[in-house]
Amino acid sequence: MRAVLICHDKPGALPLRMETRAAHLAHIEATGLVEMAGPLLDESGAMAGSLIVLDVPDLAAARAWAAADPYARAGLFERVTILEWTKAIG
Repeated sequence: MRAVLICHDKPGALPLRMETRAAHLAHIEATGLVEMAGPLLDESGAMAGSLIVLDVPDLAAARAWAAADPYARAGLFERVTILEWTKAIG
């Protein structure tokens, strides 16, 4: 199944995002569960969150992946929504 993570950074957290970005990208590479991902941008074009699509067996696996993400462990996110997602187009 696919799960989508919609993650919103805490205000003013861009420096923390940049400090932990390499570890976050390494987590993506090491786990092999990310189908697609990219940053959410604010009105000025600065990174302000993440959208991540995972290919996982269930939502529990998506929650576990999200909890182990270095961004989450560093306290980057103000809120995270994790939902089952079905690809319909593309």
